[in-house]
Amino acid sequence: MADKYMDLDTLRFILYEVLEGDKLNKYERYADYDRTSLDILIDAVKAFADQELYPYFKEMDEKPAYYQDGQVFIHPQMEKVLKKAAELGLIGPGFEYELGGMQLPVLYNYALVHILDSANNHSTGYAGLTTGAANLIRAFGSEELKAQYIPKMIAGEWGGTMALTEPQAGSSLSDIVSEAVPIDDGSYAISGQKIFISGGDHQFCENFVHLTLARIQGAPAGTKGISLFVVPKKRITTEGTLEDNDVVTAADFPKMGQKGYCTTHLVYGENGNCRGWLVGEANRGLKYMFQMMNEARISVGCAATSMATAAYYASLQYAKERPQGRKINKKGVKDVSEEQVLIIEHPDVRRMLLLQKSIVEGALALILHASRLDDLHAVEEGTASEEAHLLLELLTPIVKSYPAEMGKVSIDNGLQILGGYGFTTDFILQQYYRDIRITSIYEGTTGIQSLDLLGRKIPMENGRAMQLLAKEVMETIGLAHESGLTQEASQLQERMGEVQLVTGHLLKYAEEGDFDHYLADATIYFEFFSTFVIAWQWLKMAVVAQQAIERNAMTYSKEFYEGKVMTMRFYFQYELPKMTAAGETLKSPNSLTVEDFSVDHL
Repeated sequence: MADKYMDLDTLRFILYEVLEGDKLNKYERYADYDRTSLDILIDAVKAFADQELYPYFKEMDEKPAYYQDGQVFIHPQMEKVLKKAAELGLIGPGFEYELGGMQLPVLYNYALVHILDSANNHSTGYAGLTTGAANLIRAFGSEELKAQYIPKMIAGEWGGTMALTEPQAGSSLSDIVSEAVPIDDGSYAISGQKIFISGGDHQFCENFVHLTLARIQGAPAGTKGISLFVVPKKRITTEGTLEDNDVVTAADFPKMGQKGYCTTHLVYGENGNCRGWLVGEANRGLKYMFQMMNEARISVGCAATSMATAAYYASLQYAKERPQGRKINKKGVKDVSEEQVLIIEHPDVRRMLLLQKSIVEGALALILHASRLDDLHAVEEGTASEEAHLLLELLTPIVKSYPAEMGKVSIDNGLQILGGYGFTTDFILQQYYRDIRITSIYEGTTGIQSLDLLGRKIPMENGRAMQLLAKEVMETIGLAHESGLTQEASQLQERMGEVQLVTGHLLKYAEEGDFDHYLADATIYFEFFSTFVIAWQWLKMAVVAQQAIERNAMTYSKEFYEGKVMTMRFYFQYELPKMTAAGETLKSPNSLTVEDFSVDHL
């Protein structure tokens, strides 16, 4: 285990200096959060993570969740973790004071989640999904449902889940067959199965509240006939006690990573005695669930970023401590009489470390930028709120899948730095590598996110979100020119032209109704577009860092700010050119996976 798993200075630099998040207290909802109170909260959560999460990270992998006698059992440390999380207000932190929340800005919620995920990604999903489930009830449920469930969930006494996936349907939600039959008392008889339900059962919660998608008997086919229900493991009787609700935990799925985070198989109504309560209006369940899904997608991106961040610091520590090899002298030979150098002296190791740093800090900046947009959507009014929401919608697929995909690349490079030791269980990199693999599958695979980006988000409102993004990028480019970062400013402007050219080329297929061709390489487009978006984030950070150096207004060391500028230059030199290759693929007239493809070719 490394001495460090994340960097508070980098987190605060992005929060305060890049995003000016401490100024959110000008809005009435966030009036209580000045920088002093925010720093106290950050320090408290970091201390909690240091003491109760990070020391158990490896052990939760070695002693995974398991299924026995109809129940799932998780690591005993989670009892203390869940209790402390509730005490710190980390379940439903953004809820209104009257609901037991802290009215914490979304921006700061994800800053705290980053600390927790970096310390121990096996533990954070339990509270996170409970928050998301409670938030759905808060947004769309009746007053009775809110009163019955939210207080217990925020207190950490009851857990919450999102139950979408079914064995026969997978990610195709239009094929859901779980059924809801109306009962005279206003409830519904629920029957069906759900799989891959994260946090779906364990010994440290008295009850579990499953936010479940099902079809009301006779509902339209496809996604238009899906409704959302509260289906508790134990239902509340008229006397206020709990009784069995015929929700059976049939199994827990053993996994290659995140072994401390249980993933259950649920069976509803096997004995005909399962009851659920409709949330909101009938047949609008998928629309409601998208709120929780979008929250979960940002959470997954944050988790992936955090895993890769912890792996980066483990790699960095190893590179600073491991002596191996000697530098080549001016005669082109190595002098074996000299002492070995630390591997961080080798340029290729430095390249891999800079790649890791550029990925994890660029991803963190994007996640926090998106979180701030979520806040602005909530507290602004009119056009400002609408534009923040549009930008958030556009960026969400990238927030989820860039950290997941490039986080794998980052950790893979960390393993390479450790060499043979990286492949052993004596060192932690292999665990991060296994853990992060699921993040490109959680809450919609990268392929699904890519289809969402190109198929829905790029053309929505006639490209208005893209126009808003272009405006923000141009503002950053202008500031970069003023700060002396002219080369990179020009590079990003040129790349923005490529984005517009490639996007326009693809949209012609959509206009012609050739959607197979339009979407065939959506994942390549995702790689192309996300590389550009992260470059924008890096230029934003570099502008702030360069200005701090020039004005001698540095909160941290000069080396800290110089490191941000250098990492931006690394990203622009090593990563940004990859857009060229992706662009050539996207503009190619060939259709190898559409018209030209035959199964017999495989």
